[in-house]
Amino acid sequence: MKTYKHVNYLWNDEQAKSLEGDEVALLLYRSNLLGSDLRITNYGGGNTSCKVMDKDPLTGEEVEVMWIKGSGGDIGTLKKSGLAALYVDRLRNLENVYRGIEHEDEMVELFNHCIFDLNSKAPSIDTPLHGFLPFKHIDHLHPDAAIAIAAAKDGKQITKDLFNGTIGWVDWQKPGFDLGLQLRACLEENPGIRGIMLGSHGLFTWGDTAYESYVNSLDVIEVCATYLEENFGKSRPVFGGQKVESLSETDRQAQAAKLAPILRGFCSSERHMIGHFTDDSRVLEYINSNDLEKLAPLGTSCPDHFLRTKIQPLILNLDKNEDLSDLEAIREKITPLFEEYRAMYTEYYETCKHPNSPAIRDRNPVIIIYPGVGMFAFAKDKQTARVAAEFYTNAINVMKGSEAVSQYTSLPRQEAFNIEYWLLEEAKLQRMPKPKALSGKIALVTGSAGGIGKAIAKKFANEGAVVVLNDMNAERLAGAEEEFVGLFGRDNVVSVSLDVTNEEQIQKAFEKASLAFGGIDIVVNNAGLSISKSIEDHSQKDLDLLYNVLVKGQFFVTQGAVKIMKAQSVGGDILNIVSKNALVSGPNNAGYGSAKAAQLHLSRLNAAELGAAKIRVNVVNPDAVISDSNIWAGGWAEGRAKAYGVTVEELPAYYAKRTLLNEIILPEDIANACFAFVGGLLNKSTGNVLNVDGGVAMSFVR
Repeated sequence: MKTYKHVNYLWNDEQAKSLEGDEVALLLYRSNLLGSDLRITNYGGGNTSCKVMDKDPLTGEEVEVMWIKGSGGDIGTLKKSGLAALYVDRLRNLENVYRGIEHEDEMVELFNHCIFDLNSKAPSIDTPLHGFLPFKHIDHLHPDAAIAIAAAKDGKQITKDLFNGTIGWVDWQKPGFDLGLQLRACLEENPGIRGIMLGSHGLFTWGDTAYESYVNSLDVIEVCATYLEENFGKSRPVFGGQKVESLSETDRQAQAAKLAPILRGFCSSERHMIGHFTDDSRVLEYINSNDLEKLAPLGTSCPDHFLRTKIQPLILNLDKNEDLSDLEAIREKITPLFEEYRAMYTEYYETCKHPNSPAIRDRNPVIIIYPGVGMFAFAKDKQTARVAAEFYTNAINVMKGSEAVSQYTSLPRQEAFNIEYWLLEEAKLQRMPKPKALSGKIALVTGSAGGIGKAIAKKFANEGAVVVLNDMNAERLAGAEEEFVGLFGRDNVVSVSLDVTNEEQIQKAFEKASLAFGGIDIVVNNAGLSISKSIEDHSQKDLDLLYNVLVKGQFFVTQGAVKIMKAQSVGGDILNIVSKNALVSGPNNAGYGSAKAAQLHLSRLNAAELGAAKIRVNVVNPDAVISDSNIWAGGWAEGRAKAYGVTVEELPAYYAKRTLLNEIILPEDIANACFAFVGGLLNKSTGNVLNVDGGVAMSFVR
């Protein structure tokens, strides 16, 4: 077993031996190992391949087939379904019809004529880069250490000296058919080399077996990383030394939580964005440095980096201790920064565009840097925002390495534009699924670990929202989080303990939403309890509990939500789960019914007050939702059964029978009603009440 300092050696001989004889399985094994280390390549970055002999299904003859990561895949999670399989001879014969670099894009369609396995993934633009090299196993990776050398002003000479000529060099060029021909030419001019460095781009390495390719890749990256480490701070302090001292971790998190909704509002001027915040030590070293103002405008070098991070970040020239409580004052300071960024991006587009370029995209920044505090990323969903932050962190590592051994150079803006607005990239974007109704939205549903709350949160997540799960019951909350992560992925859910009678916990819940996702768009006041007693039997404790949870809880959760929604300045939705009992009088229900009536009228009052801020407040009135609901605990079911003269077991049928539709109401029915309000079709509706009770005539609002 080999040992490395700067990369992880993960090869397991026993596991690999079980795959012997299946080169494609070994390709997947190797790919997953390489993709698990972000120092080697980031999510979606890089490409791996292998060439095998297989029987042509049409002729029965043995032919060479190349299996390669297909378009849009990720080597860290790659499966066979994500591979493209092509006839090697057909791919290479495309050289006979290649019309030159001006006609690069037309070659991609011709890759389809080379497909061997008709069930395989569409081939990526990197396909010829692997196809014109003769090696059985090839890795094309984006290691920070290698790109740091590839992006250095003297990168070609450094590569030659560092590897004694055993690593070739190909100057920057947009990936495509011609670059594949250049890799082949580099190999022909330098027989016996073990890899090729692509200027400003990445690294190609190879081997006769999956293991040889894997170890060769790690060896080359280790040499690059060791060389950089030996030079950090040697000629000058890293990034020119520290200019700003970071706040403490607690203060960084607090400041970021306050600022995130404001930034999210600016970044959501064209569509709702989800945020990600990081105060990673590598990020802080860079954003607090003297060289930040010099390096940040240069942008990134590797295409995979700036495709996700945009041409350059926005730097907030705010004091790290800036008072963020005065919303208008902060907006006055931040507005010019965004206007300047949007103007810069527009000029970049107008200067570099071609006659057939796609229309300009969102002018807002993806990466926002706040010296002394941390880095924000905003994108269409949480995963994209997180990955953008990871890619910019990779770019920071690259800049740090390049500056340590030479001088960092980014791609010329025209080259960057040609990648960002590449027609093939645009076609890929156009093929992406249409966003779901709640994509880009952040939802917090109180009491969302079970019953109605969980059903609502699940419905919202299914429709594209990210959700903040919460509950008083830690065990239920943990179970709900595990379930949601399994269903929707770790990026789309966070959890926090929340007692709606505790203002401190309410504040922490919204801070969690802001740090995790950038703010809040939808709040559902669902947490509740019920007490069914006669007026003589009600105690002051009973009445206080009902009003504290139902009325004050709704009031203070709404108050916390409104503060963030106003900071974002993009509107929002408050949904209050009330009850038929807010409108209908019944026995043994004075405390619960009057609290529900207060909730209903409080909703009307909030709707009237918050309309000017485009914050909609609406009510869903359930009735008799028994399934998985806490409301039936604590004697409520027994109390209602006694009031109606039936047994507890007879309650569901009793409730259904008294409705006009003769239906039992389920948590999913309430969730669907909530979605009706927030799904986009009722954006001009506020102050309304939607009964979901199977039809109870006495609860008709009008």
